[in-house]
Amino acid sequence: MEVALLSFSSSLSPLCHQRISTLTPKTSNSPRLPVIRSAVSRNKKEETVEAVKSHLENCHLLAAINYKGLTVKQLQDLRRTLPDTTKLIVAKNTLVYKAIEGTKWEALKPCMKGMNAWLFVQTDEIPSAIKPYRSFQKERKLEDNDFAGAVFEGKFYAPDNFKVLETMPTRAEVYAKMLGALQSPAINLVSTLQAPAIEVIMVLKAYIKKLEDESNA
Repeated sequence: MEVALLSFSSSLSPLCHQRISTLTPKTSNSPRLPVIRSAVSRNKKEETVEAVKSHLENCHLLAAINYKGLTVKQLQDLRRTLPDTTKLIVAKNTLVYKAIEGTKWEALKPCMKGMNAWLFVQTDEIPSAIKPYRSFQKERKLEDNDFAGAVFEGKFYAPDNFKVLETMPTRAEVYAKMLGALQSPAINLVSTLQAPAIEVIMVLKAYIKKLEDESNA
């Protein structure tokens, strides 16, 4: 549509100029920044959700850490202390929940509040994966920046229950205990099987792995 350009006397009042400007049609070249920004924001959110799902592959434990008050440098320093099998990302609770909804990780729902950083542990050596943050927290006196909770084997662990995760036996300890029990009198094996369920699971996993390694040798 063609638009005629009209000339008006400069004596027109400011009110008239305002009315005329509201009647002037916008050209097709007018920027639409809000729409562009909305699209970029939506894409970023989708990328974050996909990143969380990717980190959950081969993940043994997912923990939330209250990072309110931590600086960017502190988070960078923390990342450098983590082993290769442990990843730390900062993401909104709503996006993380969208990624874990309908999965075994949904048990982490009680942590979906406050400002959280997310620790993805992709090894069954849980104590050694948690220890770097505990050391970081102690060295910098960050008592308020504690674990908000974690999910391991589909079970939610509140901050008060973290001792269970932090004192789990290592693979080597489980392996030694299993071999010792198998080579000992039956009463010792029964004693091993009466240990907490999580420890028994670790023992059995180690023994199964040993059998598989022997069969592939």
